[in-house]
Amino acid sequence: MHTPTDTGAGAAAAHDLRHHGDAEVREGDLTDLAVNVRADAPPAWLKARIAASLDSLAAYPDGRAARAAVAERHGLPVERVLLTAGAAEAFVLLARALAVRRPVVVHPQFTEPEAALRDAGHEVGRVLLREEDGFRLAPVDVPEDADLVMIGNPTNPTSVLHPADTVARLARPGRTLVVDEAFMDAVPGEPEALAGRTDVPGLVVLRSLTKTWGLAGLRIGYVLADPETISALERAQPLWPVSTPALTAAEACVGPAALAEATRAARRVAADRAHLLAGLAEFDEVVAVEAAEGPFVLVRMERADEVRERLRSLGFAVRRGDTFPGLGPQWLRLAVRDRSTTGRFLQALDQALTLVGR
Repeated sequence: MHTPTDTGAGAAAAHDLRHHGDAEVREGDLTDLAVNVRADAPPAWLKARIAASLDSLAAYPDGRAARAAVAERHGLPVERVLLTAGAAEAFVLLARALAVRRPVVVHPQFTEPEAALRDAGHEVGRVLLREEDGFRLAPVDVPEDADLVMIGNPTNPTSVLHPADTVARLARPGRTLVVDEAFMDAVPGEPEALAGRTDVPGLVVLRSLTKTWGLAGLRIGYVLADPETISALERAQPLWPVSTPALTAAEACVGPAALAEATRAARRVAADRAHLLAGLAEFDEVVAVEAAEGPFVLVRMERADEVRERLRSLGFAVRRGDTFPGLGPQWLRLAVRDRSTTGRFLQALDQALTLVGR
């Protein structure tokens, strides 16, 4: 059984909800396994499209073409699409624009949704998924009176991919169900995606284009929801919230050729993740969440904070896990990288564990 937990400001203070992976790599020349964005730069064709858009910077951004392209990609009318400055802006819009009484966030997951809700003055309830259950969702554990439920799929940091039908069971009249699918395009075939569904009441799906395409510095994402919700969120946005280069990237990244490239990248990620998990299995001290389906892996080990510091001294940055509600200091999140990088990391991990004292 999972443990539903309602929490106040004190519980929020127990976790640094504003800590994200980029903080791990701001200092030092480190190989980055802390950030879940694709490590290499955007592909040359995408950089060329973005660069060409710079000639239009004198004009105000016009998002109509990008919005239509996103709508076509998911088989939706444009009234069900809102472009945002990354998924992070969408969390703020949801927290500020929707009238909710009892929001609940399913943890462990990306902490920005809860932080945005708290900043908007909401008291946030938590449903904590447990390691012994494989960090899998049981809809019965979400309080019936929750009128806003947020969950990631696949979930950051556990990398667990919840069945679409299980997530959809959280929906009910009078409830807004927010599903963060920022990493869904890293799952080959996106079999558990809810994006594009119109039969789930109160469904809001968030997507990010920054992960697969290496565009974290550009800030581009979108919301898929019923037209009334989209209108409410749009009214909460400032004018021209998405820049012309970001709009150009959005239109480019949802076209047929780009989707085919993303599928190939997802297959590579799956193979590289299997290689990483196989290497981690060689360490008796390390327990990985084997159900990983995203471009990252969650691991548990004793004295993980010391191991993390040793890894930094050996040139590798990994993401601490203790800032995620439901996890503690024995957890680390590792981004999936190519086999060569993973091989070097596994050697460094072996050294770090030895230095800390097996």
